[in-house]
Amino acid sequence: MDRRNMGMSRRRVLIAAGAGVALTALAQPTVAGPVARKVSAGPEESGKRAALAEQAVVARHVRALWGLPGMRLGTLVWPASLPERSFAQWHYWWQAHLLDCAVDAAYRARTPERIDRVADLARGIRTRNLTGWTNRYYDDMAWLVLALERADRLLGVRFGDAVGDLRTALFEGWNPDVGAVPWRIGDEYYNTPAIGPTGIAMARLGELSRAGELADFLHSRLRDNDSGLILDGVHEPGGQVDRTVHTYCQGVAIGLETELAVRTGASGHHRRAAELVAAAEAGVTDAGVIAAAAGDDSGLFMGILARYLAVAALALGDITAAHIVHASARAAWENRAEVDGLPLFGADWTRAVTVPQHPGTFPQLTESSAATPANLSRDLSVQLSGWMVLEADYRLTAAGR
Repeated sequence: MDRRNMGMSRRRVLIAAGAGVALTALAQPTVAGPVARKVSAGPEESGKRAALAEQAVVARHVRALWGLPGMRLGTLVWPASLPERSFAQWHYWWQAHLLDCAVDAAYRARTPERIDRVADLARGIRTRNLTGWTNRYYDDMAWLVLALERADRLLGVRFGDAVGDLRTALFEGWNPDVGAVPWRIGDEYYNTPAIGPTGIAMARLGELSRAGELADFLHSRLRDNDSGLILDGVHEPGGQVDRTVHTYCQGVAIGLETELAVRTGASGHHRRAAELVAAAEAGVTDAGVIAAAAGDDSGLFMGILARYLAVAALALGDITAAHIVHASARAAWENRAEVDGLPLFGADWTRAVTVPQHPGTFPQLTESSAATPANLSRDLSVQLSGWMVLEADYRLTAAGR
């Protein structure tokens, strides 16, 4: 299925945006029931749990973009204010992960509705981005090309020159003097969140040499020798390393080494992937459950690690990776709350999503933070992580892993 008619003139987009904001202003605010702790275990089947997570995100967050037909995006929080429902704030990479989750769901259980959702979300991203498929941030573009490539490979849904445009942009970001791509155009910071997904994309697009160089950069420049964990990034020139450890940095490094191990057959990449999985288990899990988010964008970090642990478990037979995914999915599910019968995940999967004594409704929800006493979150990022880990759990269970 080739979705080629993606373009709109900027004038048409701006007119549509203005009209959409006006229509949104007239719309009634979101109305929902109270937050409640779950009263039953819910379905045992991993696929049904993933489907409920999908249903929750779609029902609460996915909306038409500015009233335009065939274009949808996810509101960043729920319930959403007027600016939020108008998509005034633009988080490109959150939408890329929403698209990737929509691909997961359509691959799990293909239906016309799910295929249309994938197409509508891609159109929404392209239109809201205003300047085409690309932007200034290499991590953003890498996340989107991964989602679009999977839509093509797994579902047969192609979006014209989108993958080619993004691939070209990532190639143009290569700095031969450093041997990597920076965080964004013109920047001096070379970080794992950009290098890792760019490397995975290069591997999947057949550029194994470039993917290998990026993997070597992470291994030689950003791997902590003591813990084996991958650090955040390095400033060049100068070589000043940011030693922050994030869960998703481990995920993309595992994903990149796994892709190379499968495609090259090199034992070194297989060994590195296994070592990274072991380091992640020791350093960024709590009794085998992926560590909590810490606020802001980090709501997505947990799910990204789960996604690429599942890739390693499926492709390389890594038992530790499978155990972490299963344990994390079980914890996320068992510690959820419910709203209108659908799951609401916390930013910390190891703690129950507790409800205030007089819960009322959503004004009492907070932005994502592992430190939030009630472990509640309005953020799309946190809910996407819950959806991602349940889809990962389903893929492993369906494969007998």
